[in-house]
Amino acid sequence: MPSQRDTVTMTPDEVAALLAYARKVQIATINPDGTPHLVTMFVGLAEGRIAFWTYRASRKALNLARDPRITCLVEDGEDYFELRGVQVTGTVKRIDDLPGVTEVGRLIAGRMPDVPQEALDAYVTHAARKRAAYLVEPERIASWDHRKLLG
Repeated sequence: MPSQRDTVTMTPDEVAALLAYARKVQIATINPDGTPHLVTMFVGLAEGRIAFWTYRASRKALNLARDPRITCLVEDGEDYFELRGVQVTGTVKRIDDLPGVTEVGRLIAGRMPDVPQEALDAYVTHAARKRAAYLVEPERIASWDHRKLLG
């Protein structure tokens, strides 16, 4: 008899689908005193990897420069039997060159359907000059889909 953990674990295709669906992710980095720094970020996907950008002087950027370890959480659902999520633990690759940062900005902006494309392009071009971008290199992926408990 399979364990409940085995029952709710998502397949690689289900994980990929949830990551493709999600526009936001909770990102945890490590503060200088060892405590977690947890924020919600808009994200994109680059070849299946979580991609995000932030101001170069932000707390998360400073934390990642000192320690590139990161945990990312994507979750969905309101009721217990709707809950599903993916936790990606790994390290980041930092992108500093303007074309690379701009590309990640476009990946993120492209997932915001209610904003006119010309406004997004102008925003990304302007914002990229002050930001660094990051790609998450996964080392461990945990997942759950409580909808599987119903049937």
